[in-house]
Amino acid sequence: MTNLAPTVVIRAARGSDGVALDDLARLDSQRPPVGDVLVAEQDGALVAAVVGDRVIADPFRPTADVVELLQVRAARGGRDLGGHSRVRIPRLRAA
Repeated sequence: MTNLAPTVVIRAARGSDGVALDDLARLDSQRPPVGDVLVAEQDGALVAAVVGDRVIADPFRPTADVVELLQVRAARGGRDLGGHSRVRIPRLRAA
């Protein structure tokens, strides 16, 4: 039996990530991110995000390596992502 490492994708956040980013922030007891957000998906689920020096990560998953990758990519200034683009993350309204 082969033990494959999970697939990790690092990318700029999209507007459609708003709900997932809100959920991730809530899990990590933080406020939702705004501005230039870089996210990491692991097997299709958002598990971490970086906004400037601020890190948001799923506390129920081992994300230290993923966060380190995000920070390295963020330090490059988004050059590997085709430059920064400001993403407007829609916020859910309280009922």
